[in-house]
Amino acid sequence: MTDPLDVAGLQRRLAEFAAARNWQQYHTPKNLAAALSVEASELVEIFQWLTPEESAAVMADPDTAHRVTDEVADVLAYLLQLCEVLGIDPLAALNAKIDRNERRFPI
Repeated sequence: MTDPLDVAGLQRRLAEFAAARNWQQYHTPKNLAAALSVEASELVEIFQWLTPEESAAVMADPDTAHRVTDEVADVLAYLLQLCEVLGIDPLAALNAKIDRNERRFPI
C-alpha cells in the first residue's frame, strides 16, 4: 500500500484504478474539472444551512464527519487526477501560489 502522504503515489494509485476499469478515456481535463466542481458542491451542500457554530462542530457527529471526509477525499482525488492529466505538480503549484500571495498581501 502507498504511503497516504505521498502525492505521487496516490496519483499512481488513482491512475491504476482508472486504467483497470478502462476509465482513462473519460479522464479528460474538461471532465475531471467538471467532476471536481460537482464533488466540491457536494461538500458545500453538507454545510449549506448550518450556522457558523454548527459548521465548526461538524466533525463531532460521526455520520456527518464520515460524509465530510468522503467528500474531501473525492475533491482531492479529482484534483490529483486533473493535475496528473495536465502535468501539474500540485505541491509546487501551491508553493508558488503562496509565494505570490505573500508578495501580493504583505504583513
